[in-house]
Amino acid sequence: MNKLIQYLANSQSQFINLVRISIFIVMAWIGGLKVYQYEAEGIVPFVANSPLMSFFYSNEAPEYIDFKNPEGKTVQKNINWHKENRTYLFSYGLGTVIVVIGTLTLLGIWYAKVGMIGGILTFGMSVVTLTFLITTPEVYVPNLGGDFPTPQHGFPYLSGAGRLVIKDIIMLAAGLICAADNAKQILQD
Repeated sequence: MNKLIQYLANSQSQFINLVRISIFIVMAWIGGLKVYQYEAEGIVPFVANSPLMSFFYSNEAPEYIDFKNPEGKTVQKNINWHKENRTYLFSYGLGTVIVVIGTLTLLGIWYAKVGMIGGILTFGMSVVTLTFLITTPEVYVPNLGGDFPTPQHGFPYLSGAGRLVIKDIIMLAAGLICAADNAKQILQD
């Protein structure tokens, strides 16, 4: 047990680099998926309901509800609506930003100043994402009439979208850990 404790105590810097790599993998993967139709359409409820982001779209919430494409299905009238809404254009831009932030964070392994910026941006992106818990109705289980024996809808019952969003609390902390580690390196140089 003492060897394990010693190993863990001596490995913190490698584990922080693992956090940087993990952030990069998640951001490159999720950001890269933003070029695909289903992913672009999947973020519409978050963006359309956000006071920080809704101006990117041409249509107001909740109009998007009538134009949802189920994952794996293509309905041309829905695609046309999303083109008019700038859904795809916004998603391409957002995906690029996410990949860049992940890359900056990863570069913190070799470049402290760049990594610190990446960590701070990861934190900031996570703060914005977590606001969706307040602004997006789809993050909570809807009331579909299943009130027996007790209602299991609304707050605190997270839907699949809500469970996806709440995970950003981990990304928020990870970004700060990376930024703090890089800041410490900058001060030591």
